[in-house]
Amino acid sequence: MENHQRNAYIFSIIVAIGGFVFGLDAALISGGFKFITAEFNLNEWQVGAIGFGPGLGVLIALPLAAWSSNQYGRKFTLQTIALLYIISAIGSALASSFITLFLARFLGGLAFSSITLASMYMGEIAPPKIRGKLVSMLQINIGIGFSIAYFTNYWILQQMNSNADWVQTLNLVETGWRLMLGIETLPALIWFGLLSIIPKSPAWLIYKNRFEEAKDSLSKVYPQNEIENHLLEMKESISKSNNNTSVGSQLSTIFGKSMRVICIVALTLAIVQQSTGINAIMTYASTMFEQLGLGTDGAFASAIWLGIIGLLATTLSLLLIDKIGRRPLVIGGLIWIILSLSICAYGFKTASYKLTRESVQTMSNIPNGNRLMSLVDIEYKSDIEFKEALRNALGVQSARDNSDILLQEASNINALLILIGILSFVAAFNFSIGPVMWVLLSEIFPIALRGIAIPLFALISSTVSALVQFFFPWQLANMGASVIFLFYGVMVFIGLTILYKYLPETKNLTLEEIQQKLQKD
Repeated sequence: MENHQRNAYIFSIIVAIGGFVFGLDAALISGGFKFITAEFNLNEWQVGAIGFGPGLGVLIALPLAAWSSNQYGRKFTLQTIALLYIISAIGSALASSFITLFLARFLGGLAFSSITLASMYMGEIAPPKIRGKLVSMLQINIGIGFSIAYFTNYWILQQMNSNADWVQTLNLVETGWRLMLGIETLPALIWFGLLSIIPKSPAWLIYKNRFEEAKDSLSKVYPQNEIENHLLEMKESISKSNNNTSVGSQLSTIFGKSMRVICIVALTLAIVQQSTGINAIMTYASTMFEQLGLGTDGAFASAIWLGIIGLLATTLSLLLIDKIGRRPLVIGGLIWIILSLSICAYGFKTASYKLTRESVQTMSNIPNGNRLMSLVDIEYKSDIEFKEALRNALGVQSARDNSDILLQEASNINALLILIGILSFVAAFNFSIGPVMWVLLSEIFPIALRGIAIPLFALISSTVSALVQFFFPWQLANMGASVIFLFYGVMVFIGLTILYKYLPETKNLTLEEIQQKLQKD
């Protein structure tokens, strides 16, 4: 491997660590929900708010990130984001109330723009033939972050149940969730330090008319005989864009007639990616697996497979994206997602719930547990009916805090079928629209508009994600898992129909050739 290609991989790996930290941040909270809910006595809306906090933060951060990336550069903005991750992790671990935890999570959401900025930067330094692989590394690192987070949560849970001296000294039974959220500080610090190594984006330097610096940055990632050519192409791309650099003018160009196809593709990708429900499933993984009657330990252990399957699927996507192209991965992946969600919806729809006298006797330590006798041998056809009966019998708090063992004892459900459906869904997402959306967004917009366009459509995606995560606990409690998965499947089908018509193929094309292919006079 030649030096310039090695440098492209090194710089991309460093920037992609932002995806790893994002994955940690998004998934570590899944292990803490049960304990946080009990400690702060939260209702479904407050639980949703904790999950929604980062989503709200990123809605505010993306416009600021767009401005900062154009004004001060991609590198400076990424370093600022790394600092926000550090502060958020420390604040979450030390939170003393629902409000302080929400604010710390909100601050972490300001850093979630790392995915947008990282994909933008990597798309701008990567040579065309390996651009798909390099940008896809971001999703791989997200998958690694999820996997490490689930392993960490499971390990901490096991230690909380042990009698080791250090567990007693740290009072881990009470503080375990704080360790889960605070452990992110170390990788965030490492990422912040490594970002000092990467060069400034050559595209941003040209945008700022700093041509010699741009040439120097390009020399690190392109062979010498291609640098001048690439400089000319980028200059031409900027000269063809609207010379008025105000935000309003750039937005007018983005939504103009000549970019109609680009906007349709970007908007559909942004909405569909999060309408799959992926972030709700990953954020509330342990809660979702408790619905299968697996108990707390089983739910935490099963969540580990989400990270592993997602990582394997993303790796396969990385190997294929520059060979078979972006379009086949997206279209085929969305069909796969729909089938997987349908399996989950069917599995939950056919479940039933019934407590026996023997199972009630084993749960005598549950507060108001004697009241469960009134539910013995009554079969409930949905999780909604069963949860409502539990709340009426035990009270809201007792039913909530003991939901894991109650579901474990009462469920008559095809857990294996639903588990296969969920894992298949995670694999399909990470094989297709998960990583490929970021590759496409880094390719389809002109240089002069990229600093505004990518954060804008990432903002739309994040808005959908925030709403999905906020409503998920309430939906699970009031609508049931079957309806949720069915709704996600319908949304994906609508997106599939649109993308089948408009999504172009961009593999092996330079960023400038893609503009010529997509823009109309």
